[in-house]
Amino acid sequence: MEKFVKYSSTIIPIDRSNVDTDAIIPKQFLKSVEKSGFGDNLFDAWRYQDQGEPGQDCTGRPLNEDFVLNHENYRDGRILMARENFGCGSSREHAVWALRDFGIRTVLATSYADIFFNNCFKNGVLPVVLPAADIDRLFASDQDNGSVEMEVDLARQSLTSDDGRVYRFEIDEFKKSCLLEGLDDIALTLQYVSDIDDYEQRRSREVPWLFRDLD
Repeated sequence: MEKFVKYSSTIIPIDRSNVDTDAIIPKQFLKSVEKSGFGDNLFDAWRYQDQGEPGQDCTGRPLNEDFVLNHENYRDGRILMARENFGCGSSREHAVWALRDFGIRTVLATSYADIFFNNCFKNGVLPVVLPAADIDRLFASDQDNGSVEMEVDLARQSLTSDDGRVYRFEIDEFKKSCLLEGLDDIALTLQYVSDIDDYEQRRSREVPWLFRDLD
């Protein structure tokens, strides 16, 4: 998993509550178990005017010009902002894969569905919880002044908007460390590979019949 580093980006505003995982990545795209290739289908039903299918070339598909990802100012955004209960619905990890594959590394919301929230950390995406007043302020700034730029500094647990306002956020120290070091569950386990090897060798001596090849 790629290490999470400080960066700046335009905020992609999706002014909705209860954005569910089927909206983030519709069910027909769940056949693949690869973590890549979902970016073109992020918010597929909102982004396009036709129904997308797995493996389809999205280049010529008719766009919903009203949807934020089809606006020039937001197409390269790496921060997504919504309101409460983001990532609700089914527990599909593909929702986070789609966000990450599109390039989004940070999500801002007032609250999240628990499974989606934890899936974010396992896939290198930072889900930030902000008070409703801060989210309201950022949406208003986007509407009044155009797209908002923000710097994300995980190490300092701070977000700095282009008007100089600083937003602080809380995060579990272990999850923070994993993001900064780029450690997913597999990488965490591999840190102890020598201990695992020692244990297996010891057990093979203690109970050798468990390690015999089966016919």
